[in-house]
Amino acid sequence: MNDTTPNRVEAYWRSMTEAAREKPDQAPDEVRARVEAYWPTLTAEPGGTDYLETSVAGLPALWAVPTACVHDRVLLCLHGGGGVSGSIYTHRKLFGQLAKASGTRALLAEYHQAPAPVPAEDAVTAYRWLLEQGIDARNIAVAGDSLGGGLAVSTALRARQEGLPGPAALLLISPWVDMTVSSTTFETNRDREAFFYREVVQALATLYVGSFDPGDPQVSPVHADLRGLPPTYVQVGGNETLLGESLQLAENARLAGVDVRLDVFPDQLYTFQMAAGTMPEADDAIRKLATWVGPRLGPA
Repeated sequence: MNDTTPNRVEAYWRSMTEAAREKPDQAPDEVRARVEAYWPTLTAEPGGTDYLETSVAGLPALWAVPTACVHDRVLLCLHGGGGVSGSIYTHRKLFGQLAKASGTRALLAEYHQAPAPVPAEDAVTAYRWLLEQGIDARNIAVAGDSLGGGLAVSTALRARQEGLPGPAALLLISPWVDMTVSSTTFETNRDREAFFYREVVQALATLYVGSFDPGDPQVSPVHADLRGLPPTYVQVGGNETLLGESLQLAENARLAGVDVRLDVFPDQLYTFQMAAGTMPEADDAIRKLATWVGPRLGPA
């Protein structure tokens, strides 16, 4: 294996697989430490971006503020990590890259880890906090990868349920939206996958759903009534086992009358966008997200 970034991304996921096989009963803290140590190294610093620590409802949060940005436009960013790992710091550079490309500020909001429903409650609390700061909902897009993508959908749904003005757009990167772990791509893409095999995702889903039925829309937003969702952009790798969930989410949203864009990136793995700044395919994906979301936000 040569030392190219695409191979480093794949090598990272394969190292997680090997660690799980060697020690299947590893504690969540061990998984979290591995992710915290290595995941951030995959992304380049965006440059020209300041990071300001803050808190939202007692939880850590981080503003990413590009030098050239429209302050009234905000991306609410929710990190992935399967409900057991990941943080605003593992994803700092990824969402900084997206903020810089979009010409917006980004609020990276932390949330409590599994089980549900607390992560989704924390996410909508962060959205409500932005509204309370005077940010117009028409100027807010919610972005997330993996579980963060699922939480982004849940945030829009909960805003609707609570009578809040909904966000202007959703940006979903490899969204994890179905805790039933029933997609056929768990089998058809198994030989292309590097980590998220059915048994791995099933274990994470069991931790996440807690006392909920796995098919409950509160934990599996792909099964929710998606009518009224804002314009939604879904990006997913063609080699992911989670591919089927993204396809189903996009189809369900279209049937519900949602304006949906779906891009499947051939030969790419889960959250390959983490290589932004070092891998052309990741940079292309970030540019597409930024180009798409700009016109969907309110007046600059």
